[in-house]
Order: sequence, then structure tokens, then C-alpha cells
Amino acid sequence: MPRTHPAYPEEFKQEAVQMVRAGRSAGDVASALGCSPQSVTNWVRRYERDQGIRKDGLNTEEREELRKLRRENIRLKQERDLLKRAAAFFAADQ
Repeated sequence: MPRTHPAYPEEFKQEAVQMVRAGRSAGDVASALGCSPQSVTNWVRRYERDQGIRKDGLNTEEREELRKLRRENIRLKQERDLLKRAAAFFAADQ
């Protein structure tokens, strides 16, 4: 089972991204900071999407909006199902 690590602070991630943007490899930065190279690569990709450098995925703002809309969609479906059951209950009562 893989070891888990608490979430890194945003400042830590920004520092790692700046080191990579300055010319160091993700592997070197990961070794220096004690995190995985994949984490550093993911942080750089997210930064590039947020800055508009990459267009191959959702930026942080879009990802948060999608998360919010999915939660709202689940809540609305639950409300709809509750109203259906209530309507069926009252229709059977008459």
C-alpha cells in the first residue's frame, strides 16, 4: 500500500513550480524538496493550465466550478426523487 503524505502547502508547490520554470528538472526539484517527481510535474501542469500556457485540461477555476456543479446536480436529483415519492404517496392517498 502506498504511503500517503499530508497535502503540501500552496507556497511549497509554488516554490517547486518556480524552480522547474527556472530550468531545473522535475526530478531534481523533487529530490531537493523531498516529494515525488510526479507531484512536481502535476503542479507544473496545473500552473501552466492556470496561466493559459497549456490547453489540454481544466484550469483550477474550471475544475472548482465543475466540482460545485456536480454537487448541485446530486442535490437536485435527490430533491427530485423526494418530490416524486411525495407525489406518489399523496396520489395513492386519494
